[in-house]
Amino acid sequence: MNPLKLHTEVETAPLARRFDASSKIFAIGSCFAAEIGERLGQSGFSITINPFGTLYNPASIAAAVQRLANPAPFTEDDVIYSEPLGRYNSFWHHTRFSNVTKEGFLAGANESLKSSAVAFAKSDICLVTLGTAWVFRHIGSGKIVANCNKVPAKEFHRERLTVEETTLLLSEMIGNNPDKEWIFTVSPIRHLADGAYGNSLSKATLLLATERLEKAFPNVHYFPAFEIMMDELRDYRFYAENMTHPSSQASELIFLRFLDYAFSPDAVEAAAKARREYRRTQHRPLLDGPGSLKNMA
Repeated sequence: MNPLKLHTEVETAPLARRFDASSKIFAIGSCFAAEIGERLGQSGFSITINPFGTLYNPASIAAAVQRLANPAPFTEDDVIYSEPLGRYNSFWHHTRFSNVTKEGFLAGANESLKSSAVAFAKSDICLVTLGTAWVFRHIGSGKIVANCNKVPAKEFHRERLTVEETTLLLSEMIGNNPDKEWIFTVSPIRHLADGAYGNSLSKATLLLATERLEKAFPNVHYFPAFEIMMDELRDYRFYAENMTHPSSQASELIFLRFLDYAFSPDAVEAAAKARREYRRTQHRPLLDGPGSLKNMA
C-alpha cells in the first residue's frame, strides 16, 4: 500500500437521508448552480434551473425565491431600457431575457415565472449556490439588483453584505418554505474585481452565513464544493483558461461527489445509466453519407 498522499481530501459524508431518483430539484444561484444543474438534468433528474438567469448574491436569490413562491407577474414598472444593449430587461433578470420590445421582454419573463413557480412549488430539493456577498444597489430605487444589464455604473452603489444581513435574508427564504430540503453550496468561481483579498472576504461572509443556517434549520445542508476546489483541486490544471472558473473536468469531479453526497446508491446508479444514454444520443457522426459511421458494419 502506498501511504503517500498528493492532496488534501475534503470529507463529504452523505446526507443522513439521501434522495431518490424521483426527487424534484430546483437549482438557483451562480453559474456553478447551472453547471451542476445541467449535469443533473442529463442524468435523468427532474430539475428547473435559474428561471431568472444567473444570480450571484444572496439578496437577489432570496428575492427571486420570494417571487416564485408568490408569483406576481412582472409589469411595465419592472422594465428598464439598457442603452448599451439597445434592449429592454429588468433588474431582476439576466441579460439573456433582454428583448427589443417591452412586450417581448414581459412575455418571456412572465412565461418563465409562471412555469417556474409551478416547478418550485413541486420541488423537494432546493440547491442554492451563492457566488458573492458583493451587491450593486440601484441609487434611484434603493434596491439591490440581480444584474446591472450594462446600465452605467454611476447609477449604482457597490457594497458587501454582512454575515448578519446574509443570514437574515436566507433565513426568511427558508422559513417561508419549510417543506423543502435546502442544500447550499458556495461557488468555487473566484470573483476578482476586488482582488484576491476582497474575494476571500466575500466567500468568508457566505461560508459563515451558511454555517449559521445549517445550525438553525434541520432542513438545511451544506455541500463543500468550494472546499473541494480550493483544497483537493487547487492545481491550475483544474481551472478554465480564465483562471477563475473550474474546468469541465473539475466541475465533473465535484458533480460526482455531489451525487454520492445527496442521492441514494440506487439513484446514483440510475443517474449514471441515464447520463450514458444522454451522451450516446448527443453523439453525431462526422460524416452523413455512404462512408458515415451509421453505415459502417
